[in-house]
Amino acid sequence: MPEEKALFIGVDFGTSGVRVSIIDARGVEQAHAKTAFASIGANGRDPHIWWRAFQLTLDNALAQIDPSCVAGLAIDGTSGTLLAVNPDGVPLADALMYNDPCTDQELLKRIGQLAPETSAVHGASSGLARALQLAQDHEAYKILHQADWISFRLSGQFVSDENNALKTGYDPVERCWPDWVGETGLPVSLLPDVLPAGTLVGPISEDISARFSLPGSCQIITGTTDGCASFLATGAAVVGDGVTALGTTLTLKILSDKPIFAPEYGIYSHRLGDQWLAGGASNSGGNVLLGFFTPQQIMDLSAEINPEISIDLDYYPLSKAGERFPISDPSLPPRLTPRPANDANFLQGMLEGISAIEALGFSRLTELGGPALRSLRSVGGGAQNAVWRRIRERRLSVRFLAAKSLEAAFGTALLARRGAYGIS
Repeated sequence: MPEEKALFIGVDFGTSGVRVSIIDARGVEQAHAKTAFASIGANGRDPHIWWRAFQLTLDNALAQIDPSCVAGLAIDGTSGTLLAVNPDGVPLADALMYNDPCTDQELLKRIGQLAPETSAVHGASSGLARALQLAQDHEAYKILHQADWISFRLSGQFVSDENNALKTGYDPVERCWPDWVGETGLPVSLLPDVLPAGTLVGPISEDISARFSLPGSCQIITGTTDGCASFLATGAAVVGDGVTALGTTLTLKILSDKPIFAPEYGIYSHRLGDQWLAGGASNSGGNVLLGFFTPQQIMDLSAEINPEISIDLDYYPLSKAGERFPISDPSLPPRLTPRPANDANFLQGMLEGISAIEALGFSRLTELGGPALRSLRSVGGGAQNAVWRRIRERRLSVRFLAAKSLEAAFGTALLARRGAYGIS
C-alpha cells in the first residue's frame, strides 16, 4: 500500500472505556470513536466486556474511513491490569485491575526479598503480586496484561511490550524477564514474550480481518500503557518535557535521557527507544472530584473560583486510604477536612491539593537525578478545566504548552505508524 494512503489505528483501554483513533501517514486524525464499559455491562473488569466494547468502538471508527487502507494497529491498556487465560486465550476469571491492592503480606514479603530495590514490583500495587495471585488461583496457561490479551485476540500471538511488562518484573535495561521473577514462585513460562513498544508482532488474523473488513496485510504492533500513550499523544519530545494526565487518577511523566527507579516513592521508568519516560501514578485525581460532584457541577463551580487567590486548605485528595506516588504508602488516609460550607471553596481546595501532589511528583523526580521540568503538557478530562490549569501554572511555574492531542488512543496510533512504516 502506498505510504501516503496508509492509515493507522490506536486503541486505548482506559479505566472506564475504550477509545479508537485512526490517523494517516502525516499524523492527522481521520476518525475517532469511544465506548463506555458501563454501556456494555456493569463489570468493567470482565474481559468479555472489554472485547464487546472494543468491537463496537472499532466498528464506529472504521465506518468513518476506508478500512482497506489500514496498515497497522496498536493497543494501550491500564498499567498493571492482568488476567489468566487458557491455551486458547480464553479468560479464566475477571481481571485483577491496576488499582487492586495485594493484601497477602507473605507474598509481598517474598517479592521484596528477591526483587532488586529499583524494580517496579514492590508494594501493594505490584503487578507481579497480582500475577502471582492469578497463578495461585487458576490453572493458567498464560498471564497477560490487558493490552496483551486484546493483541492476542487480533494476532493469535501471546506477546507483550516493555511498558506493560514493567510492573510485572520485566527488566527494561537488560531487556529480559530476570531470573529472580521465577524465584518468587511465578513460572516465567506463564508470562508472554516481550518486545519494545512500537514493534511488529505480525499480521492480523484471518478471522479478525474478515470481521472488520481489514486487509490481511494489516500489522499488529506492540503498544504501551495508557499513561505512556498519553505522553506520546502530546508531542512532547525533548528531555525535560513533562506530561500530566488528569484523568481518573493523576499520572506524571518526564522525558529523561536515563532511567529513574525509586520504588520507595512509587517512581519507575518506561523505556521508549533510547529514551525513558520517568514518573509515577497517584491515586488522586478525577475519581476524588467525581465522588462529590458531577461533571456539570464541577464546571459550574469552577466558574465561581478565582484561581489567582489560593484557599490553602492543605488537602491530600484520595477516594480511599492508600497512595502510590509521590508518596508510597498503602495506608495513607485521605485529607479532605475541614469542608467549607461553600461548595466552590471545597472544589478549589481539592484542585489545589491535587496540584500540590503534581508539584511534589515533579520535584521528587528532579531530586532523584531526573532533568529539571522545562515545559508541561496536560491530557485527560481535567486538562480542559481552565481554572484548574491556572491553579497548576501558579504552583509549578513552568511553561504550559498545548498538547497535540489529548487522547491516549492518538499516541498509540503514532506507535502503530512507527511500527508499520517506521515513521517517528
